[in-house]
Amino acid sequence: MNRLMRFLLILGGAVVVALTFSFPVWRPFFVNDTVAEVFPGLTSDQQTAFLALPPDVQKAYQELSKTNAALASTLVQAVLSPNVEVSQVDQSMPAMTDPTVIATGVFSEIDVIHSGSGNVLLYQLPDNSRIMRFENFRVTNAPELHVYLTRNPAPRTLEEIGNDYIDLGPLVGNVGSQNYTVPAEVDFSQYQGVVIYSPVIAVIFSTANIS
Repeated sequence: MNRLMRFLLILGGAVVVALTFSFPVWRPFFVNDTVAEVFPGLTSDQQTAFLALPPDVQKAYQELSKTNAALASTLVQAVLSPNVEVSQVDQSMPAMTDPTVIATGVFSEIDVIHSGSGNVLLYQLPDNSRIMRFENFRVTNAPELHVYLTRNPAPRTLEEIGNDYIDLGPLVGNVGSQNYTVPAEVDFSQYQGVVIYSPVIAVIFSTANIS
């Protein structure tokens, strides 16, 4: 074996040894690490359901858990629970002649874990009573959601809701069209915010500005 061949064999062996010992350094350039981070406090079935959520939603709950573990756990348990779907037989639009729509709005997404969608329509009935109806409605599932009317058209905190809100009662369901009776004394020139709010955890999940 000539000197050049011997040199090449020695060099090749040295390269193999160097690559072997430096594996942790160069491995990330060629291999993607997939991490399925366990959310604390979930059963195995719930963990499977959690990992089926979109990655950005999982990340948002994990980040919230770092600052408020109790709230994050409550929200995750709720979002993994079955949706409360509204019966369209019980929540159909009341029969009326020439119903008058006097205000409308659209529910908005606050972020990936506080999200609602659908339309709000305020109807004036022939007897001058009023019904607020949610159409094609969906909101993130959460504990004890209520429907508030607020002076602030788009509150994001309890302070922005204020003390002079009007509680129309518990949300009928987090999915499906539904109706709410509006007190006769409500002045919609003053109350232009419809808020889906959980008073037990003081969290707003969606708002709609009606006009």
